[in-house]
Amino acid sequence: MNTAELLVQCLENEGVEYVFGLPGEENLHVLEALKHSSIQFITTRHEQGAAFMADVYGRLTGKAGVCLSTLGPGATNLMTGVADANLDGAPLVAITGQVGTDRMHIESHQYLDLVAMFAPVTKWNKQIVRPSITPELVRKAFKRSQSEKPGAVHIDLPENIAAMPADGKPLQKDKIEKTFASFASIRAAAAVISQAVNPIILVGNGAIRAQASDAVTQFATQLNIPVANTFMGKGIIPYTHPLALWAVGLQQRDFITCGFSNTDLVIAIGYDLIEFSPKKWNPEGKVPIIHIATTPAEIDSSYIPKVEVVGDISDSLLEILKVADRQAKPNPYAISLRANIRADYEQYANDDAFPIKPQKLIYDLRQVMGPEDIVISDVGAHKMWIARHYHCYSPNTCIISNGFAAMGIAIPGALAAKLVYRDRKVVAATGDGGFMMNCQELETALRVGTPFVTLIFNDGGYGLIEWKQENHFGKGRSSFVHFGNPDFVKFAESMGLKGYRVEAATDLVPMLKDALAQDVPAVIDCRVDYRENIRFTQKAGELSCSL
Repeated sequence: MNTAELLVQCLENEGVEYVFGLPGEENLHVLEALKHSSIQFITTRHEQGAAFMADVYGRLTGKAGVCLSTLGPGATNLMTGVADANLDGAPLVAITGQVGTDRMHIESHQYLDLVAMFAPVTKWNKQIVRPSITPELVRKAFKRSQSEKPGAVHIDLPENIAAMPADGKPLQKDKIEKTFASFASIRAAAAVISQAVNPIILVGNGAIRAQASDAVTQFATQLNIPVANTFMGKGIIPYTHPLALWAVGLQQRDFITCGFSNTDLVIAIGYDLIEFSPKKWNPEGKVPIIHIATTPAEIDSSYIPKVEVVGDISDSLLEILKVADRQAKPNPYAISLRANIRADYEQYANDDAFPIKPQKLIYDLRQVMGPEDIVISDVGAHKMWIARHYHCYSPNTCIISNGFAAMGIAIPGALAAKLVYRDRKVVAATGDGGFMMNCQELETALRVGTPFVTLIFNDGGYGLIEWKQENHFGKGRSSFVHFGNPDFVKFAESMGLKGYRVEAATDLVPMLKDALAQDVPAVIDCRVDYRENIRFTQKAGELSCSL
């Protein structure tokens, strides 16, 4: 047995199902070992796609997704997806091939110090410098990656070390035990909550990672406290729940902003500051906060909790319920916000304008998708609209990257989602800009048998940047954001996929249904009317939060 074979045995021991990546000269021994293992190697068309697949796999399963590249340009291509997983709190293990240790001290073809390069975008990373340390290093990598807060780790394997004889076996996996909050913090939080007149709950992705959906719903219902979620906290409470105020996080005023303007207590549950800066909802740092999470609060001048309840989130919520004495009805103002939010959402149900308004496009998408089906959003103007208008019944059914927020994630992410949930419908929602960044992975999807639908919000430009330019400089004052596109239908058909073009608002629903029934990946090209971006900004600027 050589080191590469021992490495793969360790991956099998960790329960790895897939390794996403590209073959290269410096990872030959790893690829040979994978060929004889129970792990399926999925050959991607770009290392960035491989890292995004591992990223979304990790976010959906809680188990580290694994991606593999060779050295030099292969490793640099991997970095964007690795960084995305790290900032989004998704467990990921990246493995890179490397030159032999006998030529690291000299100027050498394609050599970069990958341990140094990956250090800023990972929780931990190391090079395997001798065969005997492989089991310890792999076990530590997975433990660090999957421990709260999850993120990316990196293993670098020089080619001469990979080929060396190795004697060892995988280490036994240790269970990550739950920790529980102190009784003092439970009682202190319950006392503050009991005294609050107009509290609001803010839920982030940490609550989804902790599988605390049922506890959050019970907590909110029993205490009559309205709930807002971050983009990455969608589905933590069913959007149909009478206390659900849907998503918060747009970088401008919205109905839900008023809920934070008029609260006397924010109960932050599994909230990561990276998802939505507290300076946006607590700019002066005056709103009292209770922090309920598995890890202590991050330091921020606008996020200084009165009480920190640190431990298993579900247990903490249920323990607070036992001692909280709050009989109040939900604040009428907060409930009126829900009515306004729902009315704004429903007004686009019958809109027949073309190009289609983004609100209508997303409304129709929601009607077609089932409660457990999955939408993977790319990054761009459409992400803002999906965050605001695509609502979820359960967690991890709308995946939005809002930590690193990297364009190009939707298509490789949808492939990973389909691998995890073969029986669910999956849609990659992307702009035309994001589509062209990783559209090559549609061939990968066809080859590995993961049929999903890619829905392109086509506006011929970088719509989110244009929106920001016009917000900053004035309407019509955008620059360097427009480009041409290929014929997306012909592009899809040339790859053996099914292609559709929406030419009227009434086309979308039947096309979506037909596309989702295909046994090959499908692409839907839909022109979108992003004049709605500036209209929304103008409307938001006129919004009053008076009681």
